[in-house]
Amino acid sequence: MGTINRGPLAATLAGAVLLATGCTFGGADEAGGSPEEAGATGALAEFTGQELDWDSCESGLEGTECAVFEVPLDYDDPGGERIEIAVKRLSAEGDDVIGSLVVNPGGPGGSGFDYVDQAAYTISDDVRERFDVVGFDPRGVGRSTPLTCLDAVELDEFLGTDVDSEDGDADLAEVTEEGMAELEENSREFVEACEANAPDLMLHMGTADVARDMDVLRALLGDDRLTYLGASYGTHIGAQYADQFPDRVRALVLDGAVDPSQDQLDLSVAQATGFETALRAFVEDCLGREDCPLGGPGDSVDDGIAVLNDFLEDAAADPLPNALDDREVNRTRAELGVLAALYTDAWWPRVREALTDAMDNGEGTALILLADDLYSRSEPEDYENSTAALIAVNCSDSPSPRDVEAYARAAAEAEEESPNFGPGLAWGALPCAYWPEEAVAPGGPLDAEGADPIMVVGTTRDSATPYAWAQALAEQLDSGFLVTRDGDGHTGYRMGDRCVDAMVDEYLIDLTVPEDGMACA
Repeated sequence: MGTINRGPLAATLAGAVLLATGCTFGGADEAGGSPEEAGATGALAEFTGQELDWDSCESGLEGTECAVFEVPLDYDDPGGERIEIAVKRLSAEGDDVIGSLVVNPGGPGGSGFDYVDQAAYTISDDVRERFDVVGFDPRGVGRSTPLTCLDAVELDEFLGTDVDSEDGDADLAEVTEEGMAELEENSREFVEACEANAPDLMLHMGTADVARDMDVLRALLGDDRLTYLGASYGTHIGAQYADQFPDRVRALVLDGAVDPSQDQLDLSVAQATGFETALRAFVEDCLGREDCPLGGPGDSVDDGIAVLNDFLEDAAADPLPNALDDREVNRTRAELGVLAALYTDAWWPRVREALTDAMDNGEGTALILLADDLYSRSEPEDYENSTAALIAVNCSDSPSPRDVEAYARAAAEAEEESPNFGPGLAWGALPCAYWPEEAVAPGGPLDAEGADPIMVVGTTRDSATPYAWAQALAEQLDSGFLVTRDGDGHTGYRMGDRCVDAMVDEYLIDLTVPEDGMACA
């Protein structure tokens, strides 16, 4: 779902994005579908009548094909400005092909285009046998017409800023007046940069528009109805699609769900519970290992977290160097490195090693590499767009308070649920206080009345998208049903649980609907 940054803290982490309904609503009866569906004179007929000119991709998995198609910038003005959407396809491996499986990894800002290259790991052999795997970069993201706000140097500063707190340890639960002023200034400058660089695109970044783009893609792929696998924020795209186009749903798997009924700030506070649960699971596992820098078998989880907090306070007072560049590994960047452990237990060994290197040797390189991975920053220019998209979508999808004091109160509330990461998640929503009001959708629950059964997958100790969100989305969707994975890490499909994998595969291929509330150990 989204990513956390301190100065100001970009709402939610990479994969857990937020929110509710996009920015423009131009009548779903004309959105997408074949030219026959839309009508020969339909406003969108020229978009749904395009041909995808598939060609070999410049990079990525061998055998994939790439193309570009156009959509309206503003669906209320289909004759106006157009933007491009980049799409990638991995053809089905078998002969008995059902159609296309459209995929999205989350974000906001995650690349569905690149996600196709990971199909061997993220999608089962049985499903890839029967479906072309198709991913696209949503509007404003990556290879599609991009939204760019800050440049690379400015973004480094934005993501890595520590602010003043009452006790001097950069604790976002106790921000001084000067620290609050810095958070406000950073947030305003971010939004102003978006307005300077992409004043029109930033008004049309909401998930409702992304869903309409996906329906155009469905039509161009030749599928009468959509088969879709969305993770984290990708669940919001899928739910929004089903709400706008219920009669065009074949099968939707919404894995690691976002609750669209909550607004931006409420989601940020609620997400704190997920991160606290995941942090405690990581620390408990660490304490049982010989190489744990946070303590040993005789220590409690609270003892281990106290050691971690002491380290973070030390990093605020005396930042660590790193061997990559001149960025200091302050408390903010150290927290981002630790945060990587909360997305998947596969990263737990790497985070333990990074903490050991930092705490024993005073070396912050491994931690900052983890932080960079959260933002896909192999090079500075590689991550600047994903952060812009993350914030733009979050701020577009539902109203946020315009009073800065509301964020301070939310930070205090979030600290009660997650003392370590909660306040930062709340302050991360602050750019939305300055987002253009005309770009913000009303938000609210999505019921997708009339859609065929929709699968929602929830993981009990999911960090980025708490399990309660999956329960809520399955309840909101008129045809939603919940599949539960009891485990750690973000999302449930292809995370090592054969029971969950089997139910997802059978649903996608045969439209088999298990008993509602089915749980897998």
